[in-house]
Amino acid sequence: MTDSGPNARPLVSRRWFATGAAAVAATLPGLLAGTPATADSKPTAQGGSGQERHMTLYMEKLPGGQLGYGLEPGKATVPGPLIELTEGDTLYIDVVNNLDTAASLHVHGVDYDTASDGTAMNNSAIEAGGRRTYVWRTHAPGKRHDGTWEAGSAGYWHYHDHVVGTEHGTGGIRKGLFGPVVVRRKGDVLPDKQFTVVFNDMTINNRTAPDTPTFTAVRGERVEFIVITHGDFFHTFHVHGHRWADNRTGIIDGPQDVSRVIDTKTTGPADSFGFQVIAGERVGSGAWMYHCHVQSHSDMGMSGVFMVTEADGTVTGGTPPPMDGMSHMPGM
Repeated sequence: MTDSGPNARPLVSRRWFATGAAAVAATLPGLLAGTPATADSKPTAQGGSGQERHMTLYMEKLPGGQLGYGLEPGKATVPGPLIELTEGDTLYIDVVNNLDTAASLHVHGVDYDTASDGTAMNNSAIEAGGRRTYVWRTHAPGKRHDGTWEAGSAGYWHYHDHVVGTEHGTGGIRKGLFGPVVVRRKGDVLPDKQFTVVFNDMTINNRTAPDTPTFTAVRGERVEFIVITHGDFFHTFHVHGHRWADNRTGIIDGPQDVSRVIDTKTTGPADSFGFQVIAGERVGSGAWMYHCHVQSHSDMGMSGVFMVTEADGTVTGGTPPPMDGMSHMPGM
């Protein structure tokens, strides 16, 4: 899609595709989306500060029996592309079903009516070979008419199928029909790179070590992790050497902010959260493991590498062993 509107901006962050994707693509061919989607923008019908946006999403088969969402025909990925909005935006997603079965698009965290629910119950699935437009709306926080406070849409959310396999989309989710959504609040700090980690049963992004994603950043870059859980199990996300505030953004607002600082967070099916960290802050470059900290899950391959390099591409202490070798190191 082309950026044709006077205020158009990418729905899928250019930061990730300009910086993070190249490094990961070298080791994980076929998992990353192609050119980021952009959107035509104009004021919303409500006359607010948000924008009305449009994009197209394709549902397709992938090798190994997997399924995915993609921004272009033939470029579906697991997970699907990151969709990024700002509170007040309205998004029209034209979804094309290139599968041989009915499928859908269901989203968490934003506003929609029953026609955009993406469920069989509300007759909002897409037959094989068909297409349908789903409408997502977002809003800023504010007071209701009764004086109570309504939270805004800002947060780390996700989308997924709700039809394939069962009326709840169990088969579609297991095969890879899921992806991340980030809704910003105006003025939020923006990251340099973004990484998505999806715990799906005993896999990360439907893979196990040593084939799990290696995320690469330069020391000092601001990195955003989006963590999503699917399947039948609870998991505990942990990243070595880095910590974040357990609040909406992961960032401490000031010396009076009482947000708990953590480096591990337990997450259950359909949970999603995110946070920002400075790569290598106070700990330096190196191979920093991320993994599920349920020990048996780690042992079954739910681990990967967050590789932090110096600006010249070097890593303090030399190059680490591959993940398949790390599992045999003492204490691993």
